[in-house]
Amino acid sequence: MTASAQLRIARLATTSAVHRAFHWLHLHQPQLRQWQLELLRIPAPPFGEQARAAWFLDRFRQLGLANPHIDAAGNTLAELPGASTQGSDPRTPEVILLSAHLDTVFPSGTPTEPTEIDTRILAPGACDNAAGLTGLLGLAAAMRHAELSPAVPILFAANVGEEGEGDLRGMRHLFTSSPYAPHIAAAIALEGGGTSAVVTRALASRRFRITVTGPGGHSWIDAGAPNPILILARALLALESLDLPNGDPRTTLNIGQISGGTSINSIPAAATAWLDLRSTDPDQLLAAELALRESLDQWITHAPTLAPAKKPAAPLTGLSIETIGDRPGGALPDSAALLTTLRAVDRHLNQRTEPGLGSTDANIPLSLGVPAIAIGAGGIGGGIHTLQEWYDPTGRNAALRRVLLTLLDTAHLASLE
Repeated sequence: MTASAQLRIARLATTSAVHRAFHWLHLHQPQLRQWQLELLRIPAPPFGEQARAAWFLDRFRQLGLANPHIDAAGNTLAELPGASTQGSDPRTPEVILLSAHLDTVFPSGTPTEPTEIDTRILAPGACDNAAGLTGLLGLAAAMRHAELSPAVPILFAANVGEEGEGDLRGMRHLFTSSPYAPHIAAAIALEGGGTSAVVTRALASRRFRITVTGPGGHSWIDAGAPNPILILARALLALESLDLPNGDPRTTLNIGQISGGTSINSIPAAATAWLDLRSTDPDQLLAAELALRESLDQWITHAPTLAPAKKPAAPLTGLSIETIGDRPGGALPDSAALLTTLRAVDRHLNQRTEPGLGSTDANIPLSLGVPAIAIGAGGIGGGIHTLQEWYDPTGRNAALRRVLLTLLDTAHLASLE
């Protein structure tokens, strides 16, 4: 199988159409940079991707892709027809999904104007995921310019909801409710920068919003009433004692946000925290969630409280544990054709293949048994998920060649099934 893949890639890389696409990518790096700067100026906070989605719809139309549209979930989609759609066969063909997520982790109101320092681009989301989105456009443009006709259609998607509470909603729609769902044979998600790394194992996670409620009141008059901030703080500190495995399988717990209260001289009526629980093993994830819930119940629901000074009894403290994220796990088998193809491409390009674990848009297809990877779109970046995020596209061309060859060979294999 490996020798066969090597031969296919060697032949594919010598075709005139592929050379034209490579040439376009080489000559048009300034165009890719300009696209990246333009899209960075358009905020795409969680659940606020509409303006950036509309910008992508215009770009897809300008490139002449087929059926450009925004679907019910807010994903911007377009197609590059394949050879299988140009004959007389009436069957709906398989498609290969090439995607990059539109959203960033940064809330509405975050300044997004990019700054250029030498070859670097500095802006929130410059790497995650403006690098992937730019690569998506570059590959679409190169394939259109080269008049490439893949063996089956390519579905391009600038999708919503990858970050935070978005909970992969764009990908969930594509693989469950979308008309494309039954026809996606494989999926490649462009995620940030890098050239050698590839996510082949999906890290499962569960996310929770913990809310503690109380009667509230005046800091002097109602002194002694249950204080939700203090109660929640004690409960969160107690979570440090949870016995979470740190080896293999590894399980982690993060408290990412905490909020509550009205003013400095008010006893708060509510306090909230957001928790992220991840594990490489689904059984460990479930066990950790049960331990978390038991600990919170013990420290919040059953914690002793003092009665307010001028009230006969303290109202009961309330606890709410809301699941706000559920990312399924999965893995691409080591023998999968998609991974064999990528390894053959990397050998042809004299690059390394570094399979890894991550929480990406690939989680959804991998959990459903659909071959999928998340792969870097080239260049390097840093300060991910911070206001100091940066991206340097130097060397991006090599990664996009890697993706293009993998995409075309995967389409070829899908046409044979």
